[in-house]
Amino acid sequence: MITRSGSAKWDGGLKEGKGQVSTKSGALDDQPYGFQTRFEDKPGTNPEELVGAAHASCFSMALAMMLEQEGISGVSIQTTSEISMDKEGEGFAVKKAHLVTKITADADEAKVKEIAEKAKAGCPISKLLNAEITMEAQVG
Repeated sequence: MITRSGSAKWDGGLKEGKGQVSTKSGALDDQPYGFQTRFEDKPGTNPEELVGAAHASCFSMALAMMLEQEGISGVSIQTTSEISMDKEGEGFAVKKAHLVTKITADADEAKVKEIAEKAKAGCPISKLLNAEITMEAQVG
């Protein structure tokens, strides 16, 4: 089993409090987050964009692997995962992840899109998310 970790520190209440998020690898080190970065688009990060980055990178790697397994070369993948959070009862819930990906590959467009659909369903972060996952795939 492979285990990776991230950590967060929080001081104060919800609206005026502040936090820092880090990863064990050091890729993120005390990056600021808080109510304003999550709900008001202030500088800093938030859990949803971190999930989006994880999802986009996981999908891209899964797709690259699947294309390679099919003998497809000339691969370049640029992906964004848009994470949507909606009000649910007294709180919020992530309800949707939408992948937007541009794929360059030396292969038939229909074949690449077919493989992209498999990668969308099969990447470990897609499996983790209990949300509707949609995708726009552009090949070329």
